[in-house]
Amino acid sequence: MEASPSNLIFHELIGLYAEVFESTNPKLINICGRVINETRNMLVIEMKDMHEKMVPKKGTTFVFNLPSSSANHDQRVKIYGTLLLSQPENRVKNIRKIRMR
Repeated sequence: MEASPSNLIFHELIGLYAEVFESTNPKLINICGRVINETRNMLVIEMKDMHEKMVPKKGTTFVFNLPSSSANHDQRVKIYGTLLLSQPENRVKNIRKIRMR
């Protein structure tokens, strides 16, 4: 299944372009780049200058660019980091549980 704004929290985030929109730590705001790793509590974002930043999910709002099937433009989706708090492999499995209801 393809990632969409309605089911993004259940999909793999590695490889997506992300931007920190809001954060409890003002130094993290406007960090943007590709997500290169994800843990239970953190996203690792590789910025344009090839530096990696570890951004906590809790207390942070992210904007992800979803590649669109049409070449016109990507979709931008705002997600609260608390919705992403779990191990990535478990979060991806949760969509199956929701569908079975």
